[in-house]
Amino acid sequence: MAGTLTFEALKTAAKSGEIDTVLACIVDMQGRLMGKRFHAMNFVEHSHAETHCCNYLLATDLEMATPDGYASTSWQSGYGDYVMKPDLDTLRPVPWLEGTALVLCDVLDHHTHQPVPHSPRAVLKKQIARLDALGFTAMMATELEFFLFEKSFDDIRKNGFRDLAPISGYNEDYHILQTTKEEAIMRPLRNHLYAAGVPVENTKGEAEAGQEELNIRYAEALDCADHHSLAKHAVKEIAWQQGHAASFMPKWNAGKVGSSSHVHQSLWQGGKPVFYQEGADLGMSDLMQHYMAGLIAYAPDYVCFLAPYVNSYKRFAKGTFAPTKTVWSVDNRTAGFRLCGDGTKGVRVECRIGGSDLNPYLAQAAMLAAGIKGIEDKLALAPPTTGDVYEDDKAADIPQTLRAATETLRNSKMLREAMGDDVVDHYTRAAEWEQEEFDRAVTDWEIARSFERA
Repeated sequence: MAGTLTFEALKTAAKSGEIDTVLACIVDMQGRLMGKRFHAMNFVEHSHAETHCCNYLLATDLEMATPDGYASTSWQSGYGDYVMKPDLDTLRPVPWLEGTALVLCDVLDHHTHQPVPHSPRAVLKKQIARLDALGFTAMMATELEFFLFEKSFDDIRKNGFRDLAPISGYNEDYHILQTTKEEAIMRPLRNHLYAAGVPVENTKGEAEAGQEELNIRYAEALDCADHHSLAKHAVKEIAWQQGHAASFMPKWNAGKVGSSSHVHQSLWQGGKPVFYQEGADLGMSDLMQHYMAGLIAYAPDYVCFLAPYVNSYKRFAKGTFAPTKTVWSVDNRTAGFRLCGDGTKGVRVECRIGGSDLNPYLAQAAMLAAGIKGIEDKLALAPPTTGDVYEDDKAADIPQTLRAATETLRNSKMLREAMGDDVVDHYTRAAEWEQEEFDRAVTDWEIARSFERA
């Protein structure tokens, strides 16, 4: 894929002055890039091996507060260091920032140099390894939905996050005229991401005023999550450069539809899709049926990873294309899970539950864990639901509050076995804190803390 940098190419560019800055970034619990800006010569001479960060970076909330209750770190333990280990395979230019390259880092324990288990990349890598042991590779793609606003982040903040005005005045779903007006942001977004090695397919208007969608070609699960995080970061920076704000808050206005992050997934073996079986009903192999049965059966267990904040649950509303039920249907956008490409080699399942605020590493890892469990136990897939799933009283509901989803996560035997008690307990505490903070807060606070940061 065009745009990725080798370490040798970075050395050459650093010596010539073409690249003078290297961003070394970890992905935090919220899915954001956190890290340091290195002088390029220092990075190529020293810091490419490792650098360090405070271990509170994987124990904060959206506003970088330091909640108590984490086993991994605390005021009592003194908030020590993690090792940031650059994954040089992720090295790439950042074309929208002059003279800049970026590398993603894995997070290691300072003393043992072992992966920190609750680090989002480590959580996903563990499930990828489990799948690899079964002989399969997960191919995934995420859709990124977000809103663009007339004013900048700073102007909106100074105005108290009131009177928010989207960049357009009407529903722009697939609308070419309106999206032409937004090309000052969206065209450089597509081109810069592609040049950075993110395989962008397209952008389009979504089903609300000022709402956009960015689609990236499917890739192996870790690459997919990396692409998602880089793209989300780029959206905000490029919008900022053009004097506008972009928000991934899933429900910024009660009267408007929310923003999602649908996740498409299939399994491959030997370079070929194994969800497809010629002649089978809908083209679905037995393997696919078991995987989907696991996804659906354990959906309540992992909804907390798809909808991590109180605001996330305000998106689940009838008639908004956000699902309310954990059933599957064939090419039906009212269901929590949609079968796409039925009868073809491209057959796959789309999870429609996740909001735009999800952390792609955690969301993908949780779904892989559920799918693996379905395969291991050879779970049977129920028949598809038809018609308007919103009106299906027999279908199981998605948890309707963060508090309910947190309790289900806490008690999930499947996720504790798949991810480990330390990971489940860590993210259970994160969800508890979000609820505690919301219980002490007001609506203006909710918008102010989530608008730019989520």
